[in-house]
Amino acid sequence: MRKNNGFTLLEVLVTLLIISFALLGIAGILANSLKNDQSAYSRSQAVVLAADIIDRMRANRITAEINPSPYNVAIGSAPGASGVVQTDLTEWRAALAAAFPAGTGTGSVSRNAANAKVTVVVQWDDSRGAGGITTQQVTIETRL
Repeated sequence: MRKNNGFTLLEVLVTLLIISFALLGIAGILANSLKNDQSAYSRSQAVVLAADIIDRMRANRITAEINPSPYNVAIGSAPGASGVVQTDLTEWRAALAAAFPAGTGTGSVSRNAANAKVTVVVQWDDSRGAGGITTQQVTIETRL
């Protein structure tokens, strides 16, 4: 009977080792899930903010439809308009910077005079997402 001493302790240690590996695997899955959730949230924010500037343009339709549109602004450039247009673009750009991690959100607006199509591009750094691309973009095209 003396030969069985410690055998139960060995079984418990092996069981703890197996459970530890399982918990590490679950922790890895949860970490990936959080990364993907953040990436999906950023995409949702991009769509909402693109719709925001389109709604601002619709509210100021007469000015937005001038050729060239004062709402036209490229990524990385400062708004060149004044008055309501400048306020709209400045507030929109501030919302973009606040909505994305580390203030990486930026965007552009362009209105094609020939077909009256408005293109809004929202861009941000999505490198934190699982397999994330450094520069992620959402593009929305519409007519006022």
